[in-house]
Amino acid sequence: MGQLDGKVAIVTGGGSGIGKGIALAFAGEGCTVVVAGRRMARLEEAAQEARALGAEALAVRCDVTAEAEVQALFAEAMARYGRLDILVNSAGAFDDGPIEDLTLAQWDNVVGACLTGPFLCTREAFKIMKPVRNGRIINIGSISASRTRVNMAPYTAAKFGVWGLTQAAALEGRDHGIAVSCLHPGNTAVERRVHSDRDMDDEPMIATADMARVALLMATLPPEANMLEAIVLPLQQLYIGRG
Repeated sequence: MGQLDGKVAIVTGGGSGIGKGIALAFAGEGCTVVVAGRRMARLEEAAQEARALGAEALAVRCDVTAEAEVQALFAEAMARYGRLDILVNSAGAFDDGPIEDLTLAQWDNVVGACLTGPFLCTREAFKIMKPVRNGRIINIGSISASRTRVNMAPYTAAKFGVWGLTQAAALEGRDHGIAVSCLHPGNTAVERRVHSDRDMDDEPMIATADMARVALLMATLPPEANMLEAIVLPLQQLYIGRG
């Protein structure tokens, strides 16, 4: 018996990184997972890995910044499985640079994927979860939501917004049986970081599987409990007191 037997989860950004790690952790506990994102080949690979763990899995191409695509994602999940117990908002984008050099396109790309996407997905999830008075939403934030770094205005602003969205949704959802949480990762060994030559990527990293363990804990709490916020980072990472 898995901890999530009989449950259905949508995981955006589920084809790679933290999203994929969470999808596989859920699948390993018996959860049906719908992995969504923009790169179909990676989504299909993640779905195959979930099926190898004995879970039902569906890959759906979805750009979370596109309202119609988000609506279609939730409609397809409901048509296939008839329920939605968990939403994980893990899709995102990253771009950086001095504020005076940033383009509007860079800003819109990051804020769209990291903040508008979670809003659109949360809105659709609420429509499903409110009538049944049950559900969990886990937003993937960042330690940048409380400790910014230089030249990271779009990402920092978006992740501050994710934490604000989490609190607003948690407040609106609590009287309807919906628990909304935010997981703030520190340095995590996702593909973008592993293959980067940036100076900061010489810093200590934590594995995506370790991050997924915390998301699984959030998802398996009893209905009357919610872990509103969690910060998970390598023990040696500069966070408190970092410059």
